[in-house]
Amino acid sequence: MTAGQHEHVTPPAGLRERVLEASLRARQAGHTVPEVPRISPDEAFSRAADAFYGLLCALDEQDWRLHVLRDLDVQGLAGHLIGVEEDVQRALSGDPVAEHKDHVASTQPAADRQAGRAPAATRTDWRRAADRTLELLRDADMTAEVTVWGIPLPLSALLVARAFELWTHENDIRGEAGLPASVPDASTLRQMTELATSMLPFGAMLTGLQGPINLRLVLTGAGGGTWDVVIGGDAPEPAAVGIVTDVVDFCRLAANRLTPADLDRQVTGDQGRAAGVLAAAAALALD
Repeated sequence: MTAGQHEHVTPPAGLRERVLEASLRARQAGHTVPEVPRISPDEAFSRAADAFYGLLCALDEQDWRLHVLRDLDVQGLAGHLIGVEEDVQRALSGDPVAEHKDHVASTQPAADRQAGRAPAATRTDWRRAADRTLELLRDADMTAEVTVWGIPLPLSALLVARAFELWTHENDIRGEAGLPASVPDASTLRQMTELATSMLPFGAMLTGLQGPINLRLVLTGAGGGTWDVVIGGDAPEPAAVGIVTDVVDFCRLAANRLTPADLDRQVTGDQGRAAGVLAAAAALALD
């Protein structure tokens, strides 16, 4: 055999099957290695609350005047989140008034009340509000349905949505203050991705996306994974769509902090339907 030539080698019979079998023993399809530890929804909310409070404690007094969202500066945004906790607490207490309030309008008075106060007082009030919510969660049934702002959700899903909101607004503030973005720990991030993927059919209803679509969503990175999601509809044949993207960027998309055009992704199948799925994800945010 001369230089540059290669001898053809026939692999042993069954080698492919043995390699695949060994790979699946080492890592189940769609799961990360090492496995992300599971935490409860209230623990995810508690961790997000601690991270948000830590940021508020780190801000200089002038940072509290930075414009962040809508007509809110940092202090007004903290007030908005105090109002969110108050709405959640009323819903947990069975107050039917809390069921039909608009997320933004119902919290605006709480935001307005913070104007002119010392930042330390606002920070303390927000921490107390979050702690009050955590107190109400002791021994709570995570499968119980709670309706806030007209949206009925299992309590477990509501708490993960609250963690999602706190992380999103934490990064809104970080961006305006010139601080690096934060990433939730992998266990909290897994809870967030599971919620966002499960809500994709609801987002599709909001945007009018026509199904049926058989979606395989692969979110890379710690806290990610693989999800098969069926988005319903009346078409006779389902469209198969595959999307691969970074787990944190997908969560930023679901928080409406990235647009589908900003997302670095790989798409297989119907490109138009894939774009519709990403738009449905972005429609989930309440702000």
